[in-house]
Amino acid sequence: MAAEVEPPSPGVSGLSPDSRGARLRELAGLFFRLGTTAFGGPAANIAMMEEEAVRRRGWLTHAEFLDMIGACNLIPGPNSTEMAIHLGHRRAGFAGLAVAGACFIVPAAAITIAVAWIYVRFGAMPAVGGALYGIKPVIIVIVVQALWRLGLTAARTPTLIAITAAATIAAFMGVNEMAILLGAGLLTVAIESLTGAAAAPGGAAAAAIVAARATPAANGVVAASPAAAPSAIAGGVATGVAIVAAPFSLTTMFLLFAKIGAVLFGSGYVLLAFLQADFVDRLHWLTQGQLLDAVAVGQFTPGPVFCTATFIGYLLGRMPGAIVATAGIFLPAFAFVAISGPILPRLRRSPIAGAFLDGVNAASLALMVAVTWQLGRAAIIDATTVAITIVGGVMLMRLRLNSAWIVLTGAALGMLAGKLHG
Repeated sequence: MAAEVEPPSPGVSGLSPDSRGARLRELAGLFFRLGTTAFGGPAANIAMMEEEAVRRRGWLTHAEFLDMIGACNLIPGPNSTEMAIHLGHRRAGFAGLAVAGACFIVPAAAITIAVAWIYVRFGAMPAVGGALYGIKPVIIVIVVQALWRLGLTAARTPTLIAITAAATIAAFMGVNEMAILLGAGLLTVAIESLTGAAAAPGGAAAAAIVAARATPAANGVVAASPAAAPSAIAGGVATGVAIVAAPFSLTTMFLLFAKIGAVLFGSGYVLLAFLQADFVDRLHWLTQGQLLDAVAVGQFTPGPVFCTATFIGYLLGRMPGAIVATAGIFLPAFAFVAISGPILPRLRRSPIAGAFLDGVNAASLALMVAVTWQLGRAAIIDATTVAITIVGGVMLMRLRLNSAWIVLTGAALGMLAGKLHG
């Protein structure tokens, strides 16, 4: 049974030190666990946050959660991480912002560093195929359930239903995700202005899980060419390139990742394009095979997909490089949320801004539907994965078990199936 939830959180300014400390400890425990177990990319990460923060704990309403998602859609950076930071800010102010974000990032980065150590030491990726085979189907169940719950709020009027349908068609046609989001927002403002149905102050938001930045292969591993064990050159820098065209510098790497974190919109393929341009083509710090392996690691490890940067940092500069790269790519997200978080309630009180948010978030739902379809086709591929999907559905919807247990069960079933078929 779901835990009894408390009323949505009031403002944090009047909290006693003991109450604030209790909230910070709760945030740290929740997001550390999610950073360790939230497989499946941004869509699944945010679905798990919705289950924990809205359904189980009642920290905020569905409408407020969905408004946060809409805001994350409109700022660059890793939006599952930005959602964690938003929730921390909502729950415990700026201290909560730092605690939630750090606790979501650190365990995922630590796991990535362990994988990177194995990669550098043995020149190959660890074998994770069996676990991923079982995890992928149950991730689809988690995402679909969250889509259903949030969609009931998102597409709540005929106008928003029509905009969601049009945006879904556009997403399947391959229209740029930012064009879909902004177009839906402006169209909603125009329609509701003409009909006199602009969103009332404090009205419920229409939104869904961010899909614009969820890589279609986010539940699986990108096909990566085998990488030879990186050779150490330039004072211990790991790279498979015989001659480095530009001298390696931790400062340069930090600035490159900070630039990416500050300007990147779009899917994981956009991240791949940035990394290709800077680290492979321009600086020649990585080989093509190493870059693809780095992207694969970001996808099959839990937590933020942007931990790809952690892997690259370790290859290039070992532990100092991993820390610098991780800080560089994630720090802009903290800044963006610190700026946008406090003004989000004011935007919702404005009829025009509220209507724009409703349209943006309806488009987010459409993008998520398109990505979930792609992910589902890659995850549910045979009778065994169908059976694992059914087991995950029963555990989530009938037994109401925590998503972490469902992911672990999926991994165990996948490994068992691999042994039986092997």
